[in-house]
Amino acid sequence: MKRILIPTDFSKNSHNAINYGLELFKKTKCIFYIINISPIPPYSGAGTSVKGSSVMLKETVLTQSKKDLKKLLAYIEEHHKNELHSFVSTAKYDFFTDAIKREVEDKKIDLIIMGTKGASGLKKVAMGSNTGDVITKVKCPLLAVPENSIYRRLKEIAFPTDFHIAYDIKVLDTLIEMASLNNSILRVVHISKKGEILTEEQMRNKDFLHDYLRGIDHSFHTLTGTKLETSIQCFSESRDIDLMAMVAKNLNYFQRILFTPTVEEISYHTDIPFLVLHE
Repeated sequence: MKRILIPTDFSKNSHNAINYGLELFKKTKCIFYIINISPIPPYSGAGTSVKGSSVMLKETVLTQSKKDLKKLLAYIEEHHKNELHSFVSTAKYDFFTDAIKREVEDKKIDLIIMGTKGASGLKKVAMGSNTGDVITKVKCPLLAVPENSIYRRLKEIAFPTDFHIAYDIKVLDTLIEMASLNNSILRVVHISKKGEILTEEQMRNKDFLHDYLRGIDHSFHTLTGTKLETSIQCFSESRDIDLMAMVAKNLNYFQRILFTPTVEEISYHTDIPFLVLHE
């Protein structure tokens, strides 16, 4: 059984992430942990009167959160009834990333699904929003679903890499599982500068990847371009990519693709979900 954690703040984009996850794993036996985390305000903990009011605030906030979670589960029951899926909802009053980290450890979570708010949301990720913090601080595969993403079968998955890192088997197994689940073709994309050739180490990593992906329909693509972001954009648009998968260990590379400074350059990300792989 797959154990999936979906944080929600009851917004449109977190709602969309839930819909996307339920559709994606429609034919898989899953337990979904839906969690709402009300953040602890930074002033809590000083002085008796502040402590008293913060306890009252916590109780009020958690009562409302439990009501909203109940409504959300009723919506899921009505619109996504599926015998393969079961749900556990939790309301927490905590620091966001710490709470997620604990849930992942306690519940042995296989995947986190989170909504992101389009281009401006991804810009915020660079500045340390919840999704960005979870990507960098919680070692668990994460599927970031932009608010405009509508689920369709993942026919093609792009896997940008520079071949500089040796891949952990666990990382590749998550990728293979996602491709098998959707009968997807995996496109391994390497962007090189003009005239640049792979080093021996890069060739070894590429050969290993090719061997390990033997059971999956996959192909290797080399793009020559000076700008990583633009090359990835052209590739995703020309192939009509449904999912972008990346290894968090390759964070530098990853951040250049995800956190482009200008809205124009980043606009193509608004509809393509990102799967962040952790070792």
